[in-house]
Formats: sequence, structure tokens, C-alpha cells
Amino acid sequence: MTPADLSSLIKETARAVFAEHDLDTSAIPEQVTVERPRNPEHGDYATNLALQVAKKVGQNPREVATWLADALGRSEAVEVAEIAGPGFLNIRLAAAAQGEIVARILAAGESFGNSDIYAGTRINLEFVSANPTGPIHLGGTRWAAVGDSLGRVLTASGAEVTREYYFNDHGEQIDRFARSLVAAAKNEPTPEDGYGGGYIADIAAEVVAKHPGLLEQEPAEMQEIFRATGVAMMFEHIRESLKEFGTEFDVYFHENSLFESGAVDRAIQTLKDNGNLYENEGAWWLRSSNFGDDKDRVVIKSDGNAAYIAGDIAYVVDKIERGHDLCIYMLGADHHGYISRLKAAAGALGYDPERVEVLIGQMVNLLREGQAVRMSKRAGTVITLDDLVEAIGIDAARYSLIRSSVDSSLDIDLALWASQSSDNPVYYVQYGHARLCSIARKAAELGVTHENPDLSLLTHEREGELIRTLGEFPAVIKSAAELREPHRVARYAEELAGVFHRFYDNCQILPKGEEETAPIHSARLALAAATRQTLANALRLVGVTAPERM
Repeated sequence: MTPADLSSLIKETARAVFAEHDLDTSAIPEQVTVERPRNPEHGDYATNLALQVAKKVGQNPREVATWLADALGRSEAVEVAEIAGPGFLNIRLAAAAQGEIVARILAAGESFGNSDIYAGTRINLEFVSANPTGPIHLGGTRWAAVGDSLGRVLTASGAEVTREYYFNDHGEQIDRFARSLVAAAKNEPTPEDGYGGGYIADIAAEVVAKHPGLLEQEPAEMQEIFRATGVAMMFEHIRESLKEFGTEFDVYFHENSLFESGAVDRAIQTLKDNGNLYENEGAWWLRSSNFGDDKDRVVIKSDGNAAYIAGDIAYVVDKIERGHDLCIYMLGADHHGYISRLKAAAGALGYDPERVEVLIGQMVNLLREGQAVRMSKRAGTVITLDDLVEAIGIDAARYSLIRSSVDSSLDIDLALWASQSSDNPVYYVQYGHARLCSIARKAAELGVTHENPDLSLLTHEREGELIRTLGEFPAVIKSAAELREPHRVARYAEELAGVFHRFYDNCQILPKGEEETAPIHSARLALAAATRQTLANALRLVGVTAPERM
């Protein structure tokens, strides 16, 4: 019985009790809160339902708690329900009911923890979207890990997720990139506003090799070739780096296509027609302040050129017209202004602003021996995705970036994350999975199986702790999806690994020496198998491997 199951049981019991005592059943909340007590001696779970409803139904909280405790105590799933304090209920489950969680996990397999809370919802999840003017820096790398994990969590929650990369191939930054390539090819200094780093020289050399005689062509034609070829090469490098990192996209959307297809012009015309775009001093302004933004925004500048927001507006239209119910943007720390700006754009276009959601990620710092690492071997001024992977590996890189809330800046100690010790969170979790796989192999050698186990035998304190932790996994995924916080899954995996290691140290799983196989061995092996499956499911949602040997 999971916490959700117990919540439903308490709710049904409360309805029956209220009807028996002629109390208003509408006072019972839609979701009954069930929590694990800090002190295990107080029971497996606790609820404050009596305190919540007592005033509404005109009764003393302890009186209501007494009625609920008596009724719950008659349930086969409950061993005892006791009143504590002013009206809390502490509940200890019957061993058989608690053991049902193990059977459920083994039956569900890879789908354990999944739900349908977002069934029928089409979500466009846009993340990374780094400019194609250089390798992906650490901020983008954080989103590559977190965005991919969030996509997995939302999919596990029933959503139809389109993972999208917005390819910024329109604008001044591309011109600067092209000029930087030309300068590098000619062995000239990097332009003042250009891009530096060894990768620029590498790409410039590749472009020249691909187009013999390029440096003898007219300047405008030469720069256009460097632009088109160089951007394509940079983008291919970005895609390969992301793929090796375990992050792939369903759609790579080109910003320039919005201008070439006329989508920007059509969106602007829509805003003119509905009165949400107005002219002032030769420029066209969006009435974004009418839709929650702090000020109106220039869409068409007085020189006739489109401002950056023009593409953003057309992109909102494109995403929603493709049938997405929710558009989630995952942007960097310097993009706070985009939250109200993009919502205002949606509102001005006639869409519900709630269909646009913007997540902001904070900065990442690498530390070596307590000192910040700031320079990349190839990128020059910034640390890149490739640098991080080279330093600590893909699994550690992903896990280190995902396990903390993106609301706060993150320091990554390279020595810690490269170590093979229990202090390294990803090693600790993966070692737990590998140990569980070792137990399964040993069981197979001994001929011990967990077919039709008597799960009511799992009465040891450490067994109960492990079972209850396993039962929380569906709620963890649900909250991770609803709050857009995949770090909850990573932290849960660490907690589960820790609880398993304590169980392993206190409960003998397999027979030793000449000891005969007993029902408790089968039951504990089933519990170990359920733990292995849940850990594997959690690691898959984080996008980290679940090794069978370490």
C-alpha cells in the first residue's frame, strides 16, 4: 500500500464515519495528506485529517480522530491507528498490506512510478538553444541535463513531449561569428566584437579546406560562405556534443525560417489587426504592458528592421499552431525579463498566457582544489560541455547538474565528482544498483527465487523503512513533473540507495553456507528486486546509466 493508497483508504473511511455521525462529508478534502513521521516509533504514516475538518463539522478534533482510528483499525490493511496530540492519527500498516508495494513494483517493472496526470497534454519543451557561435557553455550544459530529465519526467507522467532546440541563426551574432572566421582564416586579429578561442581557427581551416580558393573571392561572397558553412559546422558540433551527452531533440527549429517563411510578418499583421501593436515615433510597439509586462516593447524599430522580440512572437504562434497545449521555455540566468515578455506576447496574440511557461536556470561554477576553473582549452573564455565531460565523465556530469534546483547557482567540485567513493552521489547510487544486481546473480547461482513470496514476513524495521521509501516513488515523480523539478528524482535515488544499504547491513538476504533456503530469503530477495527496479527507473529518468557491475 503506497501513501496514495492509504490516502484513498482514509478518505473512504472518513466518508463512512461522517455519514454514520451525520457530519457534512463535503468538509473532507479532495486529497487527504499522508506523511511519514520523523520518529519511526510513532508509526509508518500520519495524517492531520481530524484537525483539518473538526472545526468545519463542529466537533472536537480528538473526537473525530477517535472515530477515524476505530474505523481504520477494522481495516485489514491497518495494524493499528493511534491518536496523538490534539488530533493527529499515527498509522501502522499490516505487514501484508505494506508488502503489496513490492509485488506492485515487480509487476509494473519499468513503468513503476509512472502516472497519467498529463495524459492528453501536448508539451513543447524548448531547452539549451545556445547560439551557434561557439561550443555549449556550462549554463547551456545545465539545461541539456535538466531539460532532458524534465522531458523524461513529463513523459512518465503521461504528457506527449516535443523536445525542441531553437537554432539562433538570424541576427548580428551570426555576422560577428562570420567575421571572426574570416579573420582567423587570414591570420588576422579577432575583431573587437568577435569570437575567440581555438575552435574558431579550427572551423575557419575546415571551411577553407572545403572551399578551395575561398580567400581569393570577393569579401561579401567570402563572408557569406564562411557564415553558412561555419554555422553549419558549429551546429553539427553542438548536436554531436549533445548526443554524446545523452540529450537529443525531436525538433531543431531554425529562427531564420520564421523570417524566410513570412511567419514574422504574419504575426505582426495579426497584432496590428487586433490593435495590440501601435506606431510611435516611427517604430511599432507591442502593448505588452496590457498583458502583465512592465513596459511596452519595440517590435519593429524606426529603421524598419525587426527587433529580437519579433521572432519570439512568431515563434509563440508557431508552437501553439503546431498543437501544443503548453510551451515551456528553459532560459539562462540573464533572461528573467522574458518571463513576462513571452506571456505578454501570447496574450496579445489572443492565447491564454498560461500556455507559456518560462523556467530560469542559474549559473554553474567548476571548482578544482577550491579554486574556480574559468578557462577552456578550446573555447578560450568559457568552460564548455565537452570540458566538463572530459573532467568527470557523462554520468557524473549529468547527475551533478540535475541533482540541485536550477533556482540556485551551482558549484561542482571536480575532484569529488570524479572520485569513486560514497561521497560522490552518482557513484553512491550506481553502486547501490550494482550491488543489487550482484545479489540477483548470487541468488541465481544458489537457485533462490522470489516467485510467490510471502511478503507478510517483511516485518523488520529496516525492511519496513525500505518498503515505505519505495512506495514514495510515484509521488516523487508526480511532484517533479508538476513543479518542473527533476532534481527531486535524483535526490530520491540517493535516499533510496542509503535506505537500501542500511537494509543490506541489517537483514541477511540470501542463505549462507549450508543454510537451507527459507521463505524469508525469498521475501527479502523480492524486496531487493523491487529496489533494483526502482533505482533503475529513477536513474533512467535522470538520464544516467544503471550499471550491473562496478
